[in-house]
Amino acid sequence: MARGSWLFRGGVLLVVVINTGLIWLLLRQLGMPDSLSPGVLSQWLNDQGPLGPLLLMALMVMAVIVGPLPTLPITSASGMAFGVLPGSMLAATGALAGAMIAFLLARLLGRDLIRKRFHDNPLFGAEGSQRLLFIIVLLTRLIPIFSFALISYAAGVTAIRAWRFALATTIGMLPMTLVFASLGHTFELHPALTITAAITILAVMSLLPWYLRRHRQSRLARWLHLD
Repeated sequence: MARGSWLFRGGVLLVVVINTGLIWLLLRQLGMPDSLSPGVLSQWLNDQGPLGPLLLMALMVMAVIVGPLPTLPITSASGMAFGVLPGSMLAATGALAGAMIAFLLARLLGRDLIRKRFHDNPLFGAEGSQRLLFIIVLLTRLIPIFSFALISYAAGVTAIRAWRFALATTIGMLPMTLVFASLGHTFELHPALTITAAITILAVMSLLPWYLRRHRQSRLARWLHLD
């Protein structure tokens, strides 16, 4: 790869890192609490007046890009601070913006290398199976146990088109966004149900490629454009 291309990509990464740091400093200067409990966060957001919704979305973008920051308490705080529907829309907008930044950053930095390495793979090849990738992203968005940031970065190096990723992300995250925004800190996912759902999705994601490799002429394979 040309040196100029790598310099450009490094410059983009540097811009993202600097802007992320500046947003974090701004939030801290405005008194963002150390505690990420929904009650404390919602009170702080309400105290910011008209800036509250913008700060919520900025915080959600930060949480998605940086990764370790949890998104669920922020979603719960959004509902408590601004109401269920407005809070859900604000949280979802911020999450989608952060997801697209992470997706495009991963695509810019790693997609070419992965595509050359796995050129015939249905997930990472030049075209890939858009329907299969859409389903995978959708399923992983439905269960909050999967890292929102990790899925965004991982999807960026696959063949999925940006608009399909955005659509699958939006559809997949909306149900739990509404749930957490409506019930706030009083709601917790039952660990057994969460783990069971996660194991089920992981099993489907693991067994489906194995099945498709053995049945490339099946109706499912043809529907996924793998025949």
